[in-house]
Amino acid sequence: MTQTETLAPAAAAACAVPAAPADVASLAEEIRELKRDRNAVILAHNYQRPEVQDVADVIGDSLALARFAARTDADVIVFCGVHFMAETAAVLAPEKTVLLPDLEAGCSLADSITAEQLRAWKAEHPDAVVVAYVNTTAEVKAETDYCCTSSNAVQVVQAIPADQEILFLPDMFLGSYVQRVTGRTNMHIWMGECHVHAAIRPGHVSDVLDQHPRAELLVHPECGCSTPAMYLSAAGELPAGRTRFLSTGGMLEYARRAEGDEFVVATETGILYQMEKQNPGKRFIPANPDAICPFMKKITLNKVRDALRDNRHVITVPEEIAERARLSIERMIAIG
Repeated sequence: MTQTETLAPAAAAACAVPAAPADVASLAEEIRELKRDRNAVILAHNYQRPEVQDVADVIGDSLALARFAARTDADVIVFCGVHFMAETAAVLAPEKTVLLPDLEAGCSLADSITAEQLRAWKAEHPDAVVVAYVNTTAEVKAETDYCCTSSNAVQVVQAIPADQEILFLPDMFLGSYVQRVTGRTNMHIWMGECHVHAAIRPGHVSDVLDQHPRAELLVHPECGCSTPAMYLSAAGELPAGRTRFLSTGGMLEYARRAEGDEFVVATETGILYQMEKQNPGKRFIPANPDAICPFMKKITLNKVRDALRDNRHVITVPEEIAERARLSIERMIAIG
């Protein structure tokens, strides 16, 4: 299977079947010992399997994990996420050993644009500033002026002078959201998408809200429902004051401090594990229960153990590319 191929919902769900409890306990202990022996740290994205999140030292979204990778004192970083995230860690911490437990943990969104395509697009707009969502390869980042995540994309665009033309890539839903919030009319958007988020449609949201009329709605800006949801929210057709457009980190933070006790969550379902763990008195309902990323679920405890034990799948980025990519990533981190 290539990175851009998708799985049927049933197959994707099968990817998420957890290991047996006895195996989990044994593997977790072995992983802890290997971490101590190698002075290693495990970083896990919010969409990872629950048992992988449980052995991680840090769980977060792309921005939080990138920041941690840049400052950790560990000798080894085991990145439980997808390939572009491990690349970003390798760019920010070139002196560290960065391991990706499964090389097939790719990203359909990152695959939606190549460095060659970006260079051609830049040639059509030679004076434009390029803003790339962090879900891109290191080669694409090297052609970029600013990186961003869903949590700071608006701030990044707002930091660019209003009269400056912008090329925003690769996610059309996040780009449309940023354009709507900032009011930028000189912003061109690449037509890429995350196949998991794109599959969360307005109909899914409206059906679940009909069943849970008291619930607050938390929407990731990458979702296929995000742009229609913004207009519906502005038109008063979504819960007034109860619809939030948030990154995964923002969703977790909001859920902890919100007074409500029921939430419809429009993003990849892996985040529900931390939401429920951190908020035992609250209920979280997926907008689409089939929104499961098969690439995020490729990483298992066995593969984490094997990566640490055998130094398996070291991720490196050529220095010439890393040097150019580093500037755009560091700008993302500096903006916040």
